[in-house]
Amino acid sequence: MRPTPSRDAGRKLISVAAISAALLAGMTTTVVAAQPSTQRADITPAARAAAPAERLIVGYQPGAAGAKSNKAADADAAAKGKKVGADLDFQRRLGTGAALVDLGAELKKTDVADVIAQYQADPQVAYVVPDRLNKPQADPNDTEYGKQWDLFESTAGMRVPGAWATSTGSGVTVAVIDTGYVAHSDVAANIVGGYDFISDTAVSVDGDGRDSNPADPGDWYATDQCGTGTGSSGSSWHGTHVAGTIAAVTNNNKGVAGIAYNAKISPLRVLGKCGGYDSDIIDAITWASGGTVSGVPANTNVAKVINMSLGGSGACTSATQSAITGAVNRGTTVVVAAGNDNDNASKYSPASCNNVITVAATGRTGSRASYSNYGSIVDIAAPGGEMSTGNANGILSTLNSGTKTPSTESYAYYQGTSMATPHIVGLVALMKSANPSLTPAQIEAAIKNNARALPGTCSGGCGAGLADATKTVQAVASSGGTTGATTFSSTSSVAIPDAGSAVESPITVSGRSGNAPTTLQVGVDITHTYRGDLVIDLVAPDGSTYRLKSSSTSDSADNVNTTYSVDASSETANGTWKLRVQDVAAQDTGSLNSWKLTF
Repeated sequence: MRPTPSRDAGRKLISVAAISAALLAGMTTTVVAAQPSTQRADITPAARAAAPAERLIVGYQPGAAGAKSNKAADADAAAKGKKVGADLDFQRRLGTGAALVDLGAELKKTDVADVIAQYQADPQVAYVVPDRLNKPQADPNDTEYGKQWDLFESTAGMRVPGAWATSTGSGVTVAVIDTGYVAHSDVAANIVGGYDFISDTAVSVDGDGRDSNPADPGDWYATDQCGTGTGSSGSSWHGTHVAGTIAAVTNNNKGVAGIAYNAKISPLRVLGKCGGYDSDIIDAITWASGGTVSGVPANTNVAKVINMSLGGSGACTSATQSAITGAVNRGTTVVVAAGNDNDNASKYSPASCNNVITVAATGRTGSRASYSNYGSIVDIAAPGGEMSTGNANGILSTLNSGTKTPSTESYAYYQGTSMATPHIVGLVALMKSANPSLTPAQIEAAIKNNARALPGTCSGGCGAGLADATKTVQAVASSGGTTGATTFSSTSSVAIPDAGSAVESPITVSGRSGNAPTTLQVGVDITHTYRGDLVIDLVAPDGSTYRLKSSSTSDSADNVNTTYSVDASSETANGTWKLRVQDVAAQDTGSLNSWKLTF
């Protein structure tokens, strides 16, 4: 056997993706036995995307010279390498009897395919697979990680640990539009520049208006200071709790683990005493996504995803919608809380805005939390906690012990759709890090398409189900910029008469097998000046109808530009699907501009 140690210093790792592609290309070779098929199935999308390899494992047929003799296996490797001008080496015999073959320091991807093809065509070879590089999958060493059921528990956790093998959020900045940030050593390393957008000093309570310091001075208020019957409250340090869920420093032998623990947090302060104004939130959305705000310096930490764990009563206004649309058009994904009123989320903003990912909250059993809003505009559910069954069933994250002004750093359990939202934001950061080319629309579709059925119940509607971080991140990492879905669309405009009969737009689906998915995505683009007038249904090929949107006298916002998720698993995929739209009230007209189905 030829000596090889000196070659390791200059190794060029060949990706498992290249080796896997070469293996898959040769699957029709008649001499490849059943065993190789099993081996290939073990090459997961995450491994293809991330794991390098520099060797092949070659299993010879019983009785073959290469199975019995190291010298024969070495000669076989050398002969196969010579045909492509590469220096292949037999390294050693594995315990199973297979041969470990070094690919050589200068072997190109195209040559890898040729080498594999030679092994596959050799009748003495039973299988050939890459010698994949594995990584430790130990739990983080953060001292409170065991209490973060929302990340890892099999029943209703978001299955985050499995995603970390592919992505940890590196290279992604997240804007947390909230109460600002109070210093905490378990988050500090991941904080980058933000801004204080509160212009009213009565709300800001920091003695000044807008400035570049987003520090949270506390948002406490005395009895009825925020209105009759509002009572009193200590400081919430809400933005710091949200930030910890998204990007707390991880594997630092301290505190909690963040979902996207290598992402950066840009804190934008819009909430102070008694809340915050739409005008400040609108400017924060614009600035966070790279837009220009008069009097505010240009943002050097443009966010790829915005977290808004906030809201108020009333439908989304045109002003807020304009800011969100601008952010999305600049490539920033906007994620918002559904609200904590045990009510239809269509009555609240920004939950009811278009082009956002609206998040409902689940408890530890996987059912909708008792407080969480619901409805057809909800896109996805995530753990938000249910502390009526015990504090430990809430969401643990970073906080401060001060009741009014900042004191010592601490950790605490909170519950709310405010806590569910950063779970999805953390997932978006993982996705963008794994596949930077993803658009906001692709991100939303991938999260929905890869969600799992809610482990519990959700009366009223919780979107596509419970988000699954591992499945989603692996899907986008191996998709090469797409979500792997197939889309059928109609761009023929159809006028919607005022208080008139329903209109329909057809899409013919063909080339699919079996039934439609449990998370069929229905994208709708409708222009209408009072969308509460509209009733929207999806009509399946057999005539079955699925209500996408009901009318609402309180939903006065313009237009419907969103994606609905439908469990259409009982329907045959192929056939003519229709979108049915009816205006049920007077004074406004509109147009169905386009719609699409994504399987």
